[in-house]
Amino acid sequence: MLATLTIKNVVLIDHLCVEFAKGLCALTGETGAGKSILLDSLGLALGARSESGLVRKGEENATVVAEFDIQKSHAVFAFLKEQGIAADSPLVLRRTVGVDGKSRAFINDQAVSVSLLKQVGDMLVEIHGQFDTQTLLNPRVHRTLVDDYAGVKADMQNVAKIYGLWRAAQNELIQKKEAIERAKAEEIYLRAALEQLDELTPKEGEEEKLSTLRSRLMRRDQTIDSFKTASKGTEDALNNLNTVWRALEKAGEGKSDMALGVDRAMVELQEVLAGIGSLSASFDENEYSLPEIDDRLFSLKAQARKHACAINELPQKRDELIALLRGIEHGSDNLAALEKDIVKFRKDYIQAATNLSQKRKDAGAKLDRLVAKELVPLKLDKARFETSIEPLSEQEWGPEGLDKIQFLVATNPGASAGPLNKIASGGEMARFMLALKVVLAEVGTAQTLVFDEVDSGIGGATADAVGERLARLSRQCQILVVTHSPQVAAKSSYHAIVVKTGKTNPTTKILALSNNNERCEEIARMLSGAEITKEARAQAAKLLEKSAA
Repeated sequence: MLATLTIKNVVLIDHLCVEFAKGLCALTGETGAGKSILLDSLGLALGARSESGLVRKGEENATVVAEFDIQKSHAVFAFLKEQGIAADSPLVLRRTVGVDGKSRAFINDQAVSVSLLKQVGDMLVEIHGQFDTQTLLNPRVHRTLVDDYAGVKADMQNVAKIYGLWRAAQNELIQKKEAIERAKAEEIYLRAALEQLDELTPKEGEEEKLSTLRSRLMRRDQTIDSFKTASKGTEDALNNLNTVWRALEKAGEGKSDMALGVDRAMVELQEVLAGIGSLSASFDENEYSLPEIDDRLFSLKAQARKHACAINELPQKRDELIALLRGIEHGSDNLAALEKDIVKFRKDYIQAATNLSQKRKDAGAKLDRLVAKELVPLKLDKARFETSIEPLSEQEWGPEGLDKIQFLVATNPGASAGPLNKIASGGEMARFMLALKVVLAEVGTAQTLVFDEVDSGIGGATADAVGERLARLSRQCQILVVTHSPQVAAKSSYHAIVVKTGKTNPTTKILALSNNNERCEEIARMLSGAEITKEARAQAAKLLEKSAA
């Protein structure tokens, strides 16, 4: 609920802090006292459009702070978390407006955009005035209200899921058709490219191997001479060691550690000689030649440039070409499978969306009956409220289903129902909203509802009926009502007067009525005007007594 509203330098208000209570909160006062300024200030904190004219004369800026005491399970906290904003209760919305008309917005002292502030504000408060009944004027909200009332959240999720699968399959079909068409146009090129790679047979790591071998071949002569020298030196060493071993054997030391050491050295030198021979053989001009290596590297580099890849990636490119050509060959089979899926998803979507439509129609019919009962005591007994649920064209189908949902009204018998803003007057709109909200008491996220002069143009039993319904609605959520009706004010659990003081520098203030005598006096003023009579006080006392019963 709205706990406090702090206003500074807004038109007639220099500094004002209002503490609200649960239940039905009534704001009364004489015309021109500043009740509309109070609501404009609240709207500013909720993200409404700002104007420089709201700044009090002589001041640089205006500030409004709205503090809300709400449960941690409220949907607004999950929404803020999605936006990357850490917030907890109490939730504080703050807005400042400068004389240049520029404004800044904050949520729990974190700077946010005005559009985000408005989204949060819409989740916390609904304002319903004679000319500001957004919930009834916005068809998109109508569908949400009907769905919430029908309790079809699971059905909605199922419809949206199937719709997503259907559209994803359609998009995939389009993409695959385009890919196949492109591949067909390039088929001759692809086959020629694959043939060239098959003929070349590139191997992974081949470039490094050829480059190493090329470097060795470029210093071939020097290397071969070095190998010959190393080979001759090794052979000489073997001969010398052989001479040593024989000498030791003649001396009777053939099995001594010395002889065994010489023997081991000879074995190792023989392995060195074999290694030198192997390296020498790798330079055999009959098996490797520098021109052949250069030609091979040139061919590999040419193919790499053609396919815009590294030489080592050529085997992978060959596999990709094979896959593309296979896709062309088997593309029709893949498309047929996708088309089959699309037909199935469309059928599933229509079935799920049709079931959802029926539940909406059942809820709409029930809603119409209950709203009709509420209209009679609100002096709208000749009016008709209608939940219109019409099918959309297939091009308009979406994750929300097959239906166009709109609240329509007719204020005269036999008249065709139409959009509320084209049929009803300002006062009628507010009363239609009240009747709807009474029926939809537990629907929606807003825990604070504001009604601005919902009792305009009515009195007596009708005003009493408005007050009774506002009081009933206040059992589910906090209600703020700006009223000139004593019957409505008498039903409130919190009553405050909006007054304007001063002539040269007028200021709007709010005075909370703390006891029954003060309330009786204000309601008597509302009944009789400037001069409060005994009869007015007696009638005011009766209204309060009746409301307390």
